[in-house]
Amino acid sequence: MAVFGQAVGLKTHIWQNNARSAILLAGFPVLLVGILFGVQVLMMGFGLLPNSGGDLGQDLALAASMLGWTVPFAAIAAAIWFVIAYFGNQMMIDVMTGARKVERRVEPDLYNLLENLAISRGMKTPTLRIIESPSLNAYASGLHEGNYSVTVTRGLMQTLSRDEMECVLAHELTHVINKDVRTMVIASIFAGIISVIAELVFRSLFYMRGGRGRDNKNAMPLILIGLAVGVIGFGLAAVIRMTLSRTREYVADAGAVELTKNPDAMISALRKVSGQSKIEAPDELRGMFLDNTADKADFAGLFATHPPIEKRIAALVKFAGGRDEGPWGPTPVSPSSGTAVPTT
Repeated sequence: MAVFGQAVGLKTHIWQNNARSAILLAGFPVLLVGILFGVQVLMMGFGLLPNSGGDLGQDLALAASMLGWTVPFAAIAAAIWFVIAYFGNQMMIDVMTGARKVERRVEPDLYNLLENLAISRGMKTPTLRIIESPSLNAYASGLHEGNYSVTVTRGLMQTLSRDEMECVLAHELTHVINKDVRTMVIASIFAGIISVIAELVFRSLFYMRGGRGRDNKNAMPLILIGLAVGVIGFGLAAVIRMTLSRTREYVADAGAVELTKNPDAMISALRKVSGQSKIEAPDELRGMFLDNTADKADFAGLFATHPPIEKRIAALVKFAGGRDEGPWGPTPVSPSSGTAVPTT
């Protein structure tokens, strides 16, 4: 696994995660101001805010002048959201995924696996959470030492063997160690609200009705500008997802093998998870998961948050010396010749 770690560049990976977190946090107020400007233009187009009645440039200048009071408002809103997100991010994630906290006495075997892995890295054991879902998935969450969590589904617990479950827990613990988890939470909860606001603006086009704006010949251009804001919002959602580098999954897989010394179990766990990982959750949260099934239908994977499981398994075979039995298990061997017999 040393070769794999050298190929990926673990220190660089962690540094990039810290940089992404800072950029996302710094960009939040700026993007929020931009969206507010678009909302103002949209409302002017529908006659909900004063407009010139004919001069597009004057209307845009008026909307810009309104930023004198919307910028402070955006700064206050951003500060309030930061406080809410900082203290309530885990509760938000739990509500959106249906996760609940469990104690050692409830799931002693699972808790002990996680605790032993954490002790081996000299860190405090993350809180254990479970989602009562037959899907096979897991994720880590939290912003700093003391409030990290590792969440798994009931389906994962019932399907994976002990060694496979240990590898999945080690995978999620690696996300914590590498600071992936902080970047993912910031992108999902802190910056993710940007795309939500933009989506609300976009959808409002289908419910608003022209009032005073009907006599404004610039109504349609202004509405189109508002529409552009909605499109940009969806684009920002894609950009936010892309900041969650797919490399992190390869590194976490490698970290799981380093912790458990069992590449075969990591490979078999990924095989079982493949195609069985769908969890109902917002797109912004799916980037945190062990696997994101939605990636397969996302513009041929252009904006995918995860690399295909086949590629992750291939990396483990190549760099960790793991053995892949394939999606149908080990290939049958002829008793007489000892050669592999193709399956039908």
